[in-house]
Amino acid sequence: MNPEQQATSANAPDQSGSTNAQPGRIVSRSEIQTEKSLAEFLVQMDNYAPIIPEALTDYYLAQAGFECTDVRIKRLLALATQKFISDVATDAFQYNRIRQQASKDKKFHNKDRKTVLTMEDLTAALAEYGVNIKKPEYFS
Repeated sequence: MNPEQQATSANAPDQSGSTNAQPGRIVSRSEIQTEKSLAEFLVQMDNYAPIIPEALTDYYLAQAGFECTDVRIKRLLALATQKFISDVATDAFQYNRIRQQASKDKKFHNKDRKTVLTMEDLTAALAEYGVNIKKPEYFS
């Protein structure tokens, strides 16, 4: 492909009909692949229903001052929130198991024992993500 063809292809409209390339700019294959991947992802977001209800997402986005009419962006934020909550819960569960293993030697172990999310485990898990939780003084 000669330079004239590359400049022309850089200004060619994409699937949405917009030209987001700068005139005379050469578009690499990785950029084209990234654009295609992003377009495919956004199409998948149209059909995705997040676990977090859209009304709840809308409420907290409005509280934060975020205004957006694109449902896909809101679903993307709900998906990110879902991933964060899932990661925190998984880490808290691991802290719980570590704590149970440490106390296994000290106390009797019941195999039918249920796992309970404690503030101690949740605080340790959230600390990994930079969220510090402290009990109010009147609970101490």
